[in-house]
Amino acid sequence: MTIFRSASTYVALAVGLAGVALILYAWRLPPFATSVETTNDAFVRGQVTVISPQLAGYVAEVPVQDYQSVEEGQLIARIDDRIFAQKVAQARATLAGQKAQLANSQQGRRSGEAKVAAAGAAVASAQSAFDTSEANYARIAPLARQGYVPGSDLDVATRTRDQAAAALDQSKASLEVSRQDLQTVIVARQSLEAAVEGAEAAVKLAEIDLANTRVTAPKAGRLGEIGVKLGQYVQAGTQLTSLVPSAVWVVANFKETQLPGMSIGQPVHFSVDALGGRQLTGRVERFAPATGSEFAVLKPDNATGNFTKVAQRIPVRIAIDPGQADIAELSPGMSVVVRLDTASAGTQASAETEAPAAAPHAAPTAAGATP
Repeated sequence: MTIFRSASTYVALAVGLAGVALILYAWRLPPFATSVETTNDAFVRGQVTVISPQLAGYVAEVPVQDYQSVEEGQLIARIDDRIFAQKVAQARATLAGQKAQLANSQQGRRSGEAKVAAAGAAVASAQSAFDTSEANYARIAPLARQGYVPGSDLDVATRTRDQAAAALDQSKASLEVSRQDLQTVIVARQSLEAAVEGAEAAVKLAEIDLANTRVTAPKAGRLGEIGVKLGQYVQAGTQLTSLVPSAVWVVANFKETQLPGMSIGQPVHFSVDALGGRQLTGRVERFAPATGSEFAVLKPDNATGNFTKVAQRIPVRIAIDPGQADIAELSPGMSVVVRLDTASAGTQASAETEAPAAAPHAAPTAAGATP
């Protein structure tokens, strides 16, 4: 009986010690404290681009398949372009008409300038006739007053002078009319030039619309599921498919209590679930400027009701080291488990570059959070 009691005491003691050790390990308290921070709230990220048309129309061609690799500029879908081709032809015809009117205006200006020159010559001729009649009148008038010439000669000289003066005034008026007509042509030309520029812009817009009937890949990558079929009517902005370029990275959401000791450039190890837990390496590239809750659509309001403190998570972007064989198998959305040793040194140059982003995480906080 004494032996049994002694054995039971040892068993209870062992169980108690194991429980204490388990708690210390779970909370990373001494002697199990470690500088390695781990999180499984991490995923592969990439630039997933939604491919949509800028025009409405019937789809005339879809030469690609689901999940196909495409090159930059490769055709993904083509919208029936007959209407847009006719709009280009119509815009070009309008431009030709506006240019013809502008050319006609140029000819009208030359004609107006010639009329001004002719009117100027007529004024000069009328001025010469007036000067002659005025000189003749000046010779006859004194002789007529002295009785050396009959009065009829004076009357003729007077009428001739008056007629020459009237002709001179008429020619000057004609010259002014010609000048005003020329000015009208010049002013109208500015309007025609603006019309030509507007027609040229209309041609370019029509050509852009025609080019936009071809929906092409903005860069090389792999397509998602093709959501458009031949003959389907699509609107501007309709999602046709998605394009995923080859560039990927990892975003790990660490708790704020895990951030002390983290810095830009620190090495990171992560395992990918979809690759059977294979290990890859990377480096801390930058920290998010705010916690994930600040970017949420519905933000928590901690100023109302009872408050329970919850450790917030801050996204950390991790650049994947190049040259690893398994990088080509990574796809955005894959789950990963990230491990980061906060005792390791970061890249000083990167840390200086990203100092403003890392500054919010420099304040000391309580350690010992559960990953």
